[in-house]
Amino acid sequence: MNVAEIKNRDIANGLGVRVSLFVSGCRHACKGCFNEIAWDFDFGKPYDKATEDELLRQLAPDYVEGLTLLGGEPFEPENRSELLGLLRRVRRELPEKNVWIYSGFTFEELTGKKPSRGSGQDTDEILRLTDVLVDGPFVYALKDITLRFRGSSNQRIIDVRRTLESGEITLWDSPAHI
Repeated sequence: MNVAEIKNRDIANGLGVRVSLFVSGCRHACKGCFNEIAWDFDFGKPYDKATEDELLRQLAPDYVEGLTLLGGEPFEPENRSELLGLLRRVRRELPEKNVWIYSGFTFEELTGKKPSRGSGQDTDEILRLTDVLVDGPFVYALKDITLRFRGSSNQRIIDVRRTLESGEITLWDSPAHI
């Protein structure tokens, strides 16, 4: 897996101050994608233990709300193994942090209800370690710059834990103070 970019103090990709890891590689090729350069699986630098250690160090301060994974596409088969290891470590060492993931796959595709390359055993565990999933491809015709935390109106902000518990898609409710 390659890293396209790391934003250590990101306030655009999830609630609060976050550490955002942009992975390389995406086959969705959404028209109007804001990060087209990250479609290339070879873009950026290789993910390694030093990168992971730095991510954990950046996540540690109390004012950092959590980790966001995006890209590229986190659920491309080439990216899932490394991200699963990272999420296991975050949950073990920093259990108070929340995890957001942005994916061009829908929740149904990730969970295998609709066949896709995004589903698999590692995907199931990644989802269990995730708090919020912003799902669905960016659709240029549905672009709406007034939407919070998403680019087009087809995308959903899903409370993953509540969805997995209930078996029905449960949308994330933003706190009243924002």
